[in-house]
Amino acid sequence: MSGAALGIEIIFVFFLALFILHRYGDFKKQHRLVIIATLLAWYLCFLIVFILPLDVSTTIYNRCKLAVNSSPSESSSSNIIINGSYPTSAPRILLPFMQSYARSGGFSITGKIKTALIENAIYYGTYLLIFGAFLIYVAVNPNFNLQWNQLQTIGIAAANTWGLFLLVLLLGYGLVEIPRSHWNGAKKGYLLMKTYFKVAKLMTEKADAEENLEDIMEEVRKVNEGIKYNHPLRKCVDTILKKCPTEYQERMGRNMDDYEDFDDRQNNYPSEKSLVKLHKQVIYSVQRHRRTQVQWRILLEQAFYLEDVAKNETSTTRQFVHTFQFQEPENRITRYFYTPAVEWYWECLLRPWFYRILAIVLATFSVIVVWSECTFFSTEPVLSLFAVFIQLAERTYNYIYIEMACFLTIFFLSICVYSTVFRIRVFNYYYLASHHQTDAYSLLFSGMLFCRLTPPLCLNFLGLTHMDSSISHKNTQATAYTSIMGSMRVLSVIADGFYIYYPMLVVILCIATYFSLGTRCLNLLGFQQFMGDNEMTSDFIDEGKELIRREKRKRQRQEEGENRRREWKERYGNSREDSTRNRNVHPDQNESSFSETSASRPVSKYTRSNGRTERDRIELLQDAEPLDFNADSVSDDPLDHPLDSGRYQPGGRYLSMSRSRIFDDV
Repeated sequence: MSGAALGIEIIFVFFLALFILHRYGDFKKQHRLVIIATLLAWYLCFLIVFILPLDVSTTIYNRCKLAVNSSPSESSSSNIIINGSYPTSAPRILLPFMQSYARSGGFSITGKIKTALIENAIYYGTYLLIFGAFLIYVAVNPNFNLQWNQLQTIGIAAANTWGLFLLVLLLGYGLVEIPRSHWNGAKKGYLLMKTYFKVAKLMTEKADAEENLEDIMEEVRKVNEGIKYNHPLRKCVDTILKKCPTEYQERMGRNMDDYEDFDDRQNNYPSEKSLVKLHKQVIYSVQRHRRTQVQWRILLEQAFYLEDVAKNETSTTRQFVHTFQFQEPENRITRYFYTPAVEWYWECLLRPWFYRILAIVLATFSVIVVWSECTFFSTEPVLSLFAVFIQLAERTYNYIYIEMACFLTIFFLSICVYSTVFRIRVFNYYYLASHHQTDAYSLLFSGMLFCRLTPPLCLNFLGLTHMDSSISHKNTQATAYTSIMGSMRVLSVIADGFYIYYPMLVVILCIATYFSLGTRCLNLLGFQQFMGDNEMTSDFIDEGKELIRREKRKRQRQEEGENRRREWKERYGNSREDSTRNRNVHPDQNESSFSETSASRPVSKYTRSNGRTERDRIELLQDAEPLDFNADSVSDDPLDHPLDSGRYQPGGRYLSMSRSRIFDDV
């Protein structure tokens, strides 16, 4: 049974990691080594989480067999499947090196490797100094008898200590924010206001990205005009041009017009180092510009849909009506089952209750986790609820219940931690953007974070369930995970102090997250976050609402123009072909034909038909409306009343420099 379950989990987790990576990464444009390294890191970390419940049930089964004096050969053979195939963390040295390699602006493999080695030597040199000082202290202290296996355990303990420090921070945020986000998901008005706020902030970032791209492209244009085709650095310039958007490539082209003797003007040309810096800036600016464009389009569609939901809530027909045709499902099977009536009942009636019930369940799990984190060190009596559940199932030999309880526990812990990794944003240095808009650096950085968070997460889970012998203080058979990773008993200060009492800080972090203390501090520092009751937040909401209104009118004019074009083509398609053929006829022939036709039918009828066609053509040419931010916004939209606190003030906020964010959803 354990072998079949292990095989199913290995296959399932692989496709799960591949699906998530496809959502955030771009398989077509990003380097294959980046995709493979990130997939390997995510896959192994997720696999550890999924295998650990099977490891716990197998260990409990072996303990039961030992208790009834089973043969030791049978006891060891039942656990060999787990011990022989238990994955370890992805390499933590390869990912940082590939990070620097992917972000480097070098023009050759050798140059990128050199840059990556220098950056990692500077970064990890500090870690090496700290570890060296720590090692010297342990070696000199007579109280420690240092051996090789203990040295290995010290290294694992040092890595897990840093991982546990980061784990508690992310866990404290996820335990509160995940239930709260689902509870707020049932509030359509809240979601709509938050979407307006995001639209205003994204417009700021979008304008800043466009401005930054224009500046970088201007520098590329100057370099392209200055360095002729016979210059040794021309290959570097061509490499930079390939990374530019297509419209800029066509505008600049390749400068091969004139031959120039560059020896006399050697000092006026840019150096290769400056071109490397420019190449790095081009890669970053193009990626940021493309990401903001995609996010803008997706956020607009989300805002349009939320406004449609608010309108359809008061519908008496109970048929969901979309404002635009592109919002309707294109798949025939989806349209057959997900009818307008089904969509109305789900979006307007069932979905809010589903989110509320789910939020209550998640909040219950969060309370149990917080209580267990503060009491898991108590063995007599056992206060950790997860340990109580596992021990009750162990007494009744219900191994299916053990696996399900362990899976739900570690799965919830993983969701709280990993979802925070996907939400967190450290300026523009690290940002996981969906819809294939994450750059290679952020993908590799996320893989490195998962590798650092997964081992302490698993050890924390084993501590909560008292499956770690260092917590339960029982001389029983250890799990396969602790037999590989160790139980950190070398340093009593860390094992009996930091690992026991530091997780209690999750209570303080949960309280701070519940009262949004981090969000309020960011607002005070100038990093605007969605608060709901803030004056600056109201200004962003009004600005975002005005932007959505203008974009909606623009989309409506586009659809009306497409409909008019279709009607005009159906109605005047034959006459258009006749007029095209008549253009090739001599003007004298046209005049003669006109006189003949005018004699046979009334002139007024001909003139009226021709004028109507001309008016249609003029309307088609006038579909595009100039963007006037000073225009009055008049709308009959019922959604305008709750949020219309005043006219849109064109303060130019969306044209200012973008304010960086730490948490994207806070």
